[in-house]
Amino acid sequence: MGEFPFKQVDVFTDKPFSGNPVAVVIGAEGLDAAAMQRIARWTNLSETTFLLKSDVADYRLRIFTPAQELPFAGHPTIGSAHAALESGLIRKTKFTQECGAGIVELALEEGKVFVKGPKPKIADVRKKLPFATKLLRIDVGAVWVVGEVGDSKRLAELKPDMESLAAFSIDHEAAGVTVFAPSPDDAAAMHVRSFAPAHGIPEDPVCGSGNLGVAAYLQATDQIARFGNRYVARQGMQVGRDGRVHVRVDAEGIRIGGAALTCIEGALKA
Repeated sequence: MGEFPFKQVDVFTDKPFSGNPVAVVIGAEGLDAAAMQRIARWTNLSETTFLLKSDVADYRLRIFTPAQELPFAGHPTIGSAHAALESGLIRKTKFTQECGAGIVELALEEGKVFVKGPKPKIADVRKKLPFATKLLRIDVGAVWVVGEVGDSKRLAELKPDMESLAAFSIDHEAAGVTVFAPSPDDAAAMHVRSFAPAHGIPEDPVCGSGNLGVAAYLQATDQIARFGNRYVARQGMQVGRDGRVHVRVDAEGIRIGGAALTCIEGALKA
């Protein structure tokens, strides 16, 4: 079918191989959905994205896991925006993306890409987890069950039963479970972990939509003041990464952002 510019972008980090990678195929109009899914299965990353032209936004983004297409995801959106800026597909600091969740707003600020998340849809959950308190089902384009763990040490040591967690996620029609705890150090306000075994991802290294869910959880439970309207979440230490997600909460909604850098680039021969 041809050659397509290709980048593998590390997201939520300014240090190579410390964040969450996403594969980005640029100018993918010549690929149909079946081909996109095959490529995503082949790259075997948590997400592979395809940048396309749009009639209603600055570009259109399609997001695929190895198993299915997603309407929205955080780190693929930010990584793809980085690729669009770096490749010259867009040449401005405020821009829009069309995706399955609608049109989302993005901005480049002080070297970081920020995305405004979809308006959260929040509901209680039917079942409990032994390691987290006050669980909420939060839909931010992707659906997460979100809860707080008592402290960062317990969060770091957490080794959930993946089979049970997958069944729990499927029962609640969620991508997985995201849990957080206050940080004991000055590097960030909180530590976060995200588990999505039902989708073949035992632990997501640095999860954008999971962090959107945490911010929505704090809003819904009147706890934003504990961390502030602007805070940094740290994630990935348990899987050999060390990402930083910058979170901003205000009257207009929730935005997450972070640094990104290209680690691989070339041409995809499809």
